[in-house]
Amino acid sequence: MVKEAAIVDGLNVYGIENVTQVIDFFEGKGTIEPTIINTREEFYKNLDFPDFDFSDVKGQESIKRCMEIAAAGGHNIILIGPPGSGKTMLAKRLPSILPPMTLKEALETTKIHSVAGKIKDAGLMSQRPFRSPHHTASSVSLVGGGSYPQPGEISLSHNGVLFLDELPEFKREVLEVMRQPLEDREVTISRAKFTITYPSSFMLVASMNPSPSGYFNDPDAPVRSSPMEMQRYLSKISGPLLDRIDIHVEVTPVPFEKLTETRKGESSFEIRKRVTSAREIQSKRFEAFENIHYNAQMGSKLVREFCELEPSSLELLKIAMEKLNLSARAYDRILKVSRTIADLEASEKVESVHIAEAIQYRSLDREGWLG
Repeated sequence: MVKEAAIVDGLNVYGIENVTQVIDFFEGKGTIEPTIINTREEFYKNLDFPDFDFSDVKGQESIKRCMEIAAAGGHNIILIGPPGSGKTMLAKRLPSILPPMTLKEALETTKIHSVAGKIKDAGLMSQRPFRSPHHTASSVSLVGGGSYPQPGEISLSHNGVLFLDELPEFKREVLEVMRQPLEDREVTISRAKFTITYPSSFMLVASMNPSPSGYFNDPDAPVRSSPMEMQRYLSKISGPLLDRIDIHVEVTPVPFEKLTETRKGESSFEIRKRVTSAREIQSKRFEAFENIHYNAQMGSKLVREFCELEPSSLELLKIAMEKLNLSARAYDRILKVSRTIADLEASEKVESVHIAEAIQYRSLDREGWLG
């Protein structure tokens, strides 16, 4: 607690272990040195040393690319794949490629975790939070609550990542309460005597098996699921929640040859440099718009303004929508993601190649998944 309090400028903060020390201090019988925290030094010292690094991931180059795009545009993402394909491992490494927190973001995040009593020995949080509630979590634990409302998982994920593993296993009503926080990026908890609002600007990363058995269209799978079982399983996902997820990507198991490679993959530090450059482009683009900082936050009006397509790109998108039976909800999502892909290449225009790549990331909209 003393380190948290010492972050505040202009205060002398003393750490006291017991009442006797307090009495002796005021009677002049003993001296206690104030705890001094250099806020900037505390913030920067662990900034570039994430616990999980993408260099540890074997293979999965296409999925790493998806994670980079998601991080660059702030897009919510869902990973679909059988058990053991690396969904959780990839999700845990996403915070390491997000742009470094600003000092303001670090203070915001620290305040929320302090209110919830989640700060341990660190004075100031410098790493983006990663929260992974179990699928048995209640609505209150997710959004916050209690007699004296405490922040829930979505607020503890503020400025970081909320990971929902095995998404269809969550209760439908629990997923429904996330719709408003995902849209408004804050959650309001009302009680009889007062109302409190906590921020909840986070990236949602979800994962799921493609069927109850975990295997989909695999003739060698140990367990098979019937089409009816698969449809029932996939229909557990809330449609309005799915509307707020821009990227759907299928994750396949890593081949043995890749697992035994000794060569290290690209580090999170290198990927984060590209992500940060793309975010800077977006910050300049949206500097005239309040509360819009990156592509995922664009509404339909801004999508039309900043994702204008040339005739060839528009024709490609039209053909894809018809051939792949993509739903109407996919249209804006594809445009947002293609804008991010263009930003990663520092391209002013959204070109056909960007649209083509973005179309690949709408697996759950295709016929045969969610109907």
